Amino acid sequence: MRRGNKPNFLLQVVRERISILFQLAEEELKSHPERARRYVSLARKLGMKYNVRFSPKLKRRFCKRCGTLWIPGYNLKVRVNSRKGCMEYRCECGAVRNFPLHPKALRE
Repeated sequence: MRRGNKPNFLLQVVRERISILFQLAEEELKSHPERARRYVSLARKLGMKYNVRFSPKLKRRFCKRCGTLWIPGYNLKVRVNSRKGCMEYRCECGAVRNFPLHPKALRE
């Protein structure tokens, strides 16, 4: 089923463009961080305009607050919170996002 009234070939092109923008952001992050943020913001705008969802893998690769592409150890601290059963991603901007450690185990 199509999302909205957009043809499937157009959504496929948008998905490819989003993955290209993330690859470019990854290449430019260390030398030009502002350019990398711009690529991530362009990818997010494309996703919102054409109502294309990001894969869970892509959702965990950038900060929703500042738009920085995350690289653990470079601009991201990853901590395990065993009490909550989640991983904390702490960005340079101060934003914290929690992701479950074992999503299938927590449902049962």
